[in-house]
Amino acid sequence: MQIREFLSKDLTVRGISLVIVLSAWEVYGRSVNPILFTYPTAIVRAFVELAQKGELWRYGLQSLQVLVYGVLMGVLVAVPMGVLTARFRVIDKATDIYVNALYATPMVAIVPLLVLWFGFGIQAKTIVVFLFTVFPLLINTYQGVKNVDKNLLEVARSFCSSERQLWFDVILPSALPFIIAGFRLAVGRALVGMVLAEFYTSIAGLGYLIVRYSNTFQTAKLFVPIVVLMALGVASMELLKWVERKLAPWNRAIEEK
Repeated sequence: MQIREFLSKDLTVRGISLVIVLSAWEVYGRSVNPILFTYPTAIVRAFVELAQKGELWRYGLQSLQVLVYGVLMGVLVAVPMGVLTARFRVIDKATDIYVNALYATPMVAIVPLLVLWFGFGIQAKTIVVFLFTVFPLLINTYQGVKNVDKNLLEVARSFCSSERQLWFDVILPSALPFIIAGFRLAVGRALVGMVLAEFYTSIAGLGYLIVRYSNTFQTAKLFVPIVVLMALGVASMELLKWVERKLAPWNRAIEEK
């Protein structure tokens, strides 16, 4: 009962805040030159128009395809590599310099080179999203494995746990909140990488719509892909929070205490 009351209060506060912000935006937006700014009702009309024409779905699916491929590649590389580097000192020392060098390199500077190497198609954009995704996830996975409570490991060993049991019963469950936190960071960076890659190619995706409508000063339509990207990011974060609650409920209980 208390949880339901808390959630209802939480949703009420969010709803009131959203209404206030959107109302203020609507009033102010109507007083500004529409070439320079817009307002929520105009964005809704533009959204309906683009949806009816099919542009929004066509270009949105292109962006979503790139995002999914890039993030999946990042997960498949980052999580195993983070586990291995945290567990084996030789692998850690052999790869540490490359990981730090690539992570410190501004990815924006690499995008033109990747486009030059791989062209303007989905392959180049997927690689860009992968590079934006892999390092936050890898580093968080590494830290999660490294920060496993030593007392838990000692207790598991005292009960004669095998290496496999140690991994699946102690190390991975303890590292899971770190991995999911890295996933949340990675998704945000992946969206940035996706749009950035589409800016350079300017032939497909939501990034193409942003470039197209900004060049023609159609501000209301320009905001449509931006709002879609924002909604996609928020939905992804909420989904990952839900996944964390399901897979690591003990972490939630610790935070609430």
